[in-house]
Amino acid sequence: MSHPSARTGSARADVVTRVVTVPNIISFVRLLGVPLFLYLFLVQRADVAAMVVLAVGGTTDWVDGFVARRMHQVSRLGELLDPLADRLYILATLVAFTAREVMPWQFTVALLSREVLLGGCLLVLRRFGYGPPQVHYVGKTATFVLLAAFPVLLLSAVLGFGPAATAAAAIGWGLAWWGLVLYWLAGVLYGWQTAVLVRSAGARTERA
Repeated sequence: MSHPSARTGSARADVVTRVVTVPNIISFVRLLGVPLFLYLFLVQRADVAAMVVLAVGGTTDWVDGFVARRMHQVSRLGELLDPLADRLYILATLVAFTAREVMPWQFTVALLSREVLLGGCLLVLRRFGYGPPQVHYVGKTATFVLLAAFPVLLLSAVLGFGPAATAAAAIGWGLAWWGLVLYWLAGVLYGWQTAVLVRSAGARTERA
């Protein structure tokens, strides 16, 4: 007869390694929304439909994580898919908005520069045998704010002129700048985490 703790550990391992789970399916659907948004916005110029896809894909950022925790289906794949979907939405939106002049290129460069910083941290961590740093709540908040800002900015572009367009632009840019500041703050925190881990690895090497 197997020990209860052994069965629990086995079940937990099964959850971690499973691929087909409800939250993972949600994340895959969110990923499919990225090329759909680009097609609608850049090819079809169906701005309203693109705005709906962007709003649904962006504001459901929390759904997959919530479902994973609620259904006890947290998996390693899900932990990778969730931030991947977020970054692809941000990258796709930045490229599309800059191409259509909804967003100035300077703002795009400011956001992408932070991604370059994070990419450098990941390369350094991999060199020392570490995986990606733990996602910080500041980074999650920044991502949520940015993904909320983008459809509002697109709404202001769709409306064109008038009080409603002005209000949408004010709200959208307020969220966008707030998100940018938080995004860079999260980047600094990831850089600090990287430095701590590298210093720890160096200290272990010297002791060895």
